[in-house]
Amino acid sequence: MLIRLLRTYLRPYLTPIAIVILLQFIQAMASLYLPTLNADIIDNGVAKGDTDYILRVGAGMLTVALVQVASSIGAVYLGARTAMALGRDVRAGLFARVGEFSAREMGHFGAPSLITRTTNDVQQVQMVVVLSFTLMVSAPIVCVGGVIMALRQDVTLSALLLVIVPILVLFVGGVLTRMRPLFRSMQLRIDQLNRVVREQIAGIRVIRAFVRDEYEQRRYADANQQLMDVSVGIGRLMALTFPAVMLVVHLSSVAVLWFGGHRIDSGAMQIGALTAFLSYLMQILFSVMMATMMFIMVPRAEVCAERIQEVLTTVSSVRPPARPVTTVEARGQVEFRNVGFQYPGAEQAVLRDISFLAGPGETTAIIGGTGAGKTTLLNLIPRLCDTTAGAVLIDGVDARDLDPSLLSRIVGVVPQKPYLFSGTIATNLRYGRSDASEDQLWRALEIAQAREFVEQLPGGLDAPIAQGGTNVSGGQRQRLAIARALVRQPEIYLFDDAFSALDYATDAALRAALARETTAATVIIVAQRISTIRDASRIIVLDRGGIVGAGTHTDLMGTNPTYREIVLSQLTEQEAVA
Repeated sequence: MLIRLLRTYLRPYLTPIAIVILLQFIQAMASLYLPTLNADIIDNGVAKGDTDYILRVGAGMLTVALVQVASSIGAVYLGARTAMALGRDVRAGLFARVGEFSAREMGHFGAPSLITRTTNDVQQVQMVVVLSFTLMVSAPIVCVGGVIMALRQDVTLSALLLVIVPILVLFVGGVLTRMRPLFRSMQLRIDQLNRVVREQIAGIRVIRAFVRDEYEQRRYADANQQLMDVSVGIGRLMALTFPAVMLVVHLSSVAVLWFGGHRIDSGAMQIGALTAFLSYLMQILFSVMMATMMFIMVPRAEVCAERIQEVLTTVSSVRPPARPVTTVEARGQVEFRNVGFQYPGAEQAVLRDISFLAGPGETTAIIGGTGAGKTTLLNLIPRLCDTTAGAVLIDGVDARDLDPSLLSRIVGVVPQKPYLFSGTIATNLRYGRSDASEDQLWRALEIAQAREFVEQLPGGLDAPIAQGGTNVSGGQRQRLAIARALVRQPEIYLFDDAFSALDYATDAALRAALARETTAATVIIVAQRISTIRDASRIIVLDRGGIVGAGTHTDLMGTNPTYREIVLSQLTEQEAVA
């Protein structure tokens, strides 16, 4: 999975990668040539007292060393730059794919896991690529070249490599086999820790209100301890790996000096050759050590790549049309034709056989008990999720056939939980329409009954908004979300319980202003408050995913027991019929 991910995202960078490999090859060859020159200086210069030879070959060594340094710097620079570009592209790919997800896919992955995959997982893959370009490319060149150069120095002494290298390979292989499942568990523990932290930050008021601080601290401590336990297990293996490798390296040096000393004593080998052989042995073993460092990180990167690919290969259940309709006669008519919706694996459908027509100039209200499917029904119109039966038609065209940009222009949504982005009031309102003038923004705020409090804020339209709109009240957040939809001036307005945080006076004033503004638009409101919907052109009553009544407030009060029960839970009989 790691190879597949890298093959996809490194394809645009083949030229710099080729240059990195060339530079690493040059610096590896230079590092392999230096011990031979050093051996020549010892055997032919120092041993014979030839100062001119020492200076001449020493100058050559200096030149080779400068080439090695220049090549290494260039390889590290290009390699790091390419790896950073890879991380940028993978994060962009993840962000783009998550942006296509419907509520179904978001629920499957969860926000904490998606955040971890976009940040920590990408970072692990990026780190492996950096080390590959800076260490791994040169390691096999140095290892193979070192063996060849060692054989040139002394074939008999090179037999030690047949013992040393397999020992290292077997040890590293055993470590990697144990590390892979630990790294997978580690990423899951990071997901779990992120989930706990996210819940505690978002629910801090609830935690304090119910005095559950100690419980949440224990919950966090458990998640933290689980991550620590896995990390300690990985740390133990890593702590064992490097001392063991260094032990093999030092024992190998002792063995070379022991056997090499005997060969020098017998005249079969020169001192310079032994020095060069020892240097090549160190290069071989240190290249194995570098590969060991890489391979320790590879299992975690593979796990991370699998998690990244899982997101990248997940196809949204809301797919763009193959031949999108780019123009319609924008009237704002919405028709539900035998619509049904069922989540994958669910035993029962959320919506069943929903049929009704909402036309321009009309206000259609949807009401029902908790879990009746009101929000799901509304989400089908802007294609936040798609029907599993029947069709939602907008101006006579199936919503699934409309170009997404056209659909977003026609439909304006005020969600059940209004969300504001960090920035200013103006930048949040211009989410509805990027080229809106200040006059248009103030008009939208005035209709949404938000102008007064915005004018009182320091900076007015330029007043800062914190992430999620946490620096304004719930009612102010709802009014700003309504203003954001009004700025767009769509043909269809969808209000998903968008008035619940408003007091009755503000609710009444806002609905009156909306009625004047949306005389030619289609308005569909999901609400629980009877006062919000009693004047609607049509009220649709949902119960257990099906329509059990439709009509005006007066009609339903006399004919529909479900609606009557909801009304009388909020109003007296006299208020209900007044």
